[in-house]
This record gives sequence, structure tokens and C-alpha cells, in this order.
Amino acid sequence: MEHPAAVPAAPRNRAETRLTITSPEQMRELGRRLAGLLRAGDLVMLSGELGAGKTTLTRGLGEGLGVRGAVTSPTFVIARVHPSLGDGPPLVHVDAYRLGGGLDEMEDLDLDVSLPDSVIVVEWGEGKVEDLTEERLQVVIHRAVGDTTDEVRHVTLTGLGERWSDAALEPLTV
Repeated sequence: MEHPAAVPAAPRNRAETRLTITSPEQMRELGRRLAGLLRAGDLVMLSGELGAGKTTLTRGLGEGLGVRGAVTSPTFVIARVHPSLGDGPPLVHVDAYRLGGGLDEMEDLDLDVSLPDSVIVVEWGEGKVEDLTEERLQVVIHRAVGDTTDEVRHVTLTGLGERWSDAALEPLTV
């Protein structure tokens, strides 16, 4: 008797949702809504092609978290800290695009020291910051390549670890 092929079990402690975003304002609104789920100690990794909307999403996060300063791409300074204007956590916005190595190269940024007290958002962080914590929110933004007039983005949010196992990511639809 043939046994059916084993179906891999869904990873434990994982939450996922997929969204379609049709404008930069919707991307900012997604960031504002996502900020309502975030707390000190959260790591958010953003992935996507150039121009996908990573910084636009982070602007919305900054607005939702109520932090000081305009959130702009930190490409040339690598990281910016935006202190909270209230009693919430600061936002640490990192652009790891120009960094080639893994966590070793990121050590100078002291992200491991900042993580417990901050919300850390890392653009282009895959392969570089995963060792900071097993509990993180991965946000992957897909857009049509080559057609820069198409505003449609497909966003996949994946919460990894115990922190995100029962997170309600579904209500983030904009």
C-alpha cells in the first residue's frame, strides 16, 4: 500500500497576510495601521525592489508611532533614530542596501542594544539582521518590474516567532 506524500507542517508561530496596495497613500496608511500593532522590541524587515514603497511604508509607521522628524530614506547615513513625541518607542530606520555582510557588519549600529527599547525597521535587511531576533515581522513588497507608472503593489506580511503567532494581521487591509 502506498503512503500519501507527507505534507510539510505549517511553521509554528507564524502569521501571514497578503494585501494589494494601489497608491502611495494606501502604502502610508498601511504603515499607520501597522504601527498600531508594533511595540518596543519589534524588528520589521522590509524587502522589495527599488521604488517598491519601503520608505513610504516607513513614513506611515513613523506617523502612526508619533515620532519626531521626517522619515526619509537613510541610504547615505545607514540609520536614523526618530524619537517618540509621546510615550511610545522610538523608531530606528535602517537602510542596509550598501552593507554587504551579515550581522557582523551591522554591529557598529548597535541594533542589538536598541532593539529592546525601539521599533527597528530595516530596509534590505534579509541575510543581515535575522540573527538579532527570531521574532520579527517580514514585509515583502512586489511591484511590476520595468513599468514605473503602475502603482499596484502586492504586500506579504509574515510574522515570525511567538510574538506574532496570534497577531491579527488581517485587519491591516486599507
